[in-house]
Amino acid sequence: MVKIGMLIADRYEVLEKIGTGGMSVVYRAKDHKLNRFVAIKALKQEFSDNANFVSKFRVEAQAAAGLMHPNIVNVYDVGDEKGMYYIVMELVDGITLKQYIEKKSRLSVKEAISIAIQVSMGLEAAHNNHIIHRDIKPQNIIISKDGKVKVTDFGIAKAATSNTITSNVMGSVHYTSPEQARGGYSDERSDIYSLGISIFEMLTGRVPFNGETTVAIAIKHIQSPMPSPRDFVPDIPNSVEQIVLKCCEKSPDRRYQNMQELIADLKQSLIHPNDNFVRVIHPDEQSATRISTGKEREDIRRHLYRDDAIREEEYPEEDDYEDYHEDYHYEDDYGEDEPYEPVKPAPSRQPERVRRTRTVRKRYDEDDFTDDFEENDYSPGKDRLITVLAVIAAILIGLGIIAYAAMKLGLVPSGNEEPEESVPQDQAVMVTVPAVIGNNGEEMRQALQDLGLTAEITYVESDDYEAGQVVGSNVQEGTQVASGSSIVLTVSAGRNGIEVPDVTGKSLAEAVSTIRNKGFTVNKEEEASDEVEMDHIISQVPAAGEFAPSGSTVTIRISTGQDKDGRVQVPKVTGMTIEEAMARLTEAGLTYESAEVEATDPNMAGLVSSQSEEAGSYVEPDTKILLKVAKSNETEEPQTPVTYSYSAEVTAPTAAEAPDYVPGTQVYAVIIASDGTKLLETTTTTFPIPTGYTHIISPTGTLSMSYPSTAPDAQNGQKVITRQLNFVPEQ
Repeated sequence: MVKIGMLIADRYEVLEKIGTGGMSVVYRAKDHKLNRFVAIKALKQEFSDNANFVSKFRVEAQAAAGLMHPNIVNVYDVGDEKGMYYIVMELVDGITLKQYIEKKSRLSVKEAISIAIQVSMGLEAAHNNHIIHRDIKPQNIIISKDGKVKVTDFGIAKAATSNTITSNVMGSVHYTSPEQARGGYSDERSDIYSLGISIFEMLTGRVPFNGETTVAIAIKHIQSPMPSPRDFVPDIPNSVEQIVLKCCEKSPDRRYQNMQELIADLKQSLIHPNDNFVRVIHPDEQSATRISTGKEREDIRRHLYRDDAIREEEYPEEDDYEDYHEDYHYEDDYGEDEPYEPVKPAPSRQPERVRRTRTVRKRYDEDDFTDDFEENDYSPGKDRLITVLAVIAAILIGLGIIAYAAMKLGLVPSGNEEPEESVPQDQAVMVTVPAVIGNNGEEMRQALQDLGLTAEITYVESDDYEAGQVVGSNVQEGTQVASGSSIVLTVSAGRNGIEVPDVTGKSLAEAVSTIRNKGFTVNKEEEASDEVEMDHIISQVPAAGEFAPSGSTVTIRISTGQDKDGRVQVPKVTGMTIEEAMARLTEAGLTYESAEVEATDPNMAGLVSSQSEEAGSYVEPDTKILLKVAKSNETEEPQTPVTYSYSAEVTAPTAAEAPDYVPGTQVYAVIIASDGTKLLETTTTTFPIPTGYTHIISPTGTLSMSYPSTAPDAQNGQKVITRQLNFVPEQ
């Protein structure tokens, strides 16, 4: 079970829950190894217990991790810990397409097509890697603040079976293809159908099929004709209407067969929106008899006349037909060679080629074709010349391919070989590694980060270098590496080992990160404490300030909170929906009762405004917690809840705030909204700290930063700086 503040894989610190789906819960987390924010999607417990689903989930999640595209939410890591299966993904600062449609009611045609093109490009990359999404819907499409569209939730939808799809069916059945609704085989064209439904919703603000049950909606996808988006929005261009209808054909063979075709038509619709260029294919009509065009009839005439002279020599006239076959023999069933007995056949029994040739001579005269031949300038020699040139071209192309393959295999020198270092690596920005040996480790770490590289430090004991100096690096000075590459610096710990950092009183995530950054391993022990906050450090061995060899173990004792004596801790549920609050209390082993009260703050409408037991306190199991849910005044018109965002960078303490602060000092930073929601909690030596938060329900917050200090106003050796923050209302 995932809890706020826990550390996953000794690397990812869970900060807050940002979303819930039918099969998973998404959390915002901090990757302490690479110092970046990520999203962690954890499977719900009911699916983690299904071995068949977990097996498929792993395969699909690993396949999705191989997808790297600007229009796909990238997957960084996949793993499991204590029966909890998770995926670590790129954290996108934005909202889902579903939320965007709800805010704007419906999108303009150009905006909808632009989003559809970006989604199609992401799906094209997935299909090229043999990954089918199978759950395309606006809820799985994210629009970032800079307008970039990204497809998410790869892998889980494909891993789901009819036994695992439960609460997420209602959300997906509106976009499911007929073959998926039947439970049959689905492929890339199923994604095209679902995308077509999503485009329909973008254009009209509604889904084409609705019903009281999921089964009723699924049957409509299978049987009911697809409505035109122009029935709801008449000013939609003709080409866009045809694209949507072609995407949503009942038969997969009548849809776009791949994303390349769809992208081409979408782009064309932006240039010529009212043109009739969408090609509708009906497989049953492909082999049907059709009337030839005038040009085709003229081509047939020319070829028949051209062959007439040749056939004149090959086939005798009808009067000589008997003589032509007089000496023809055939071999009977027993192998005996007997003469053919000539019988003059009736005209209808004559060979097809002879009969056709004579018919042509009887029906057409040479004069009938003189003008045609002059206009088209037909020449048999020209055909032969074209054939010869085609053969020569094919030979040259084949030789070129063979030569290119030989050069690639090193069998033939290319003639223009360059040093290996000059070859660009996927056009990445290259960075030259500076000299680091002998310099201060922390300063070199900062210098490498300023160059766009990721720097890590390991410690070793050394008699030749002073403590803190760089002894070596995994990449030599002057080497060019791609931007973003990881450089490992080996730093001297001096002769007596490495100084053990002080982590008492710190959070578990911060303590583990601090100890490991110094080159130690961590051993964890738990102990109840009435004085130290839960999941914070009570004590450590060795003590802070002592020296220990690099790689040795530091044991930390983690507070489990007060000695509960069988009691359970009350979670904080204020600010949640009633459903989320009930789920949280049930997980904690408590019962609940709810009552509606008038909302004093319109932003809290529909949310839990108070709870009878204080969050963090301990009560007996099955204690009933009274939840008060705020409701809007029924006499007033419903108001849209106001939410806020914050994306400013956290800068280092200023000279006015902290005269004794030295750049590079370790700073513990926390941002807490006025409603008590913790937005940021991290420890860093590098500034500025990037932030990006959306859907904050409070307009203000507080930033607190603390660092080691000997100043008179420092408390317990820590100087605390506080800044008031104002969040920006979201539109």
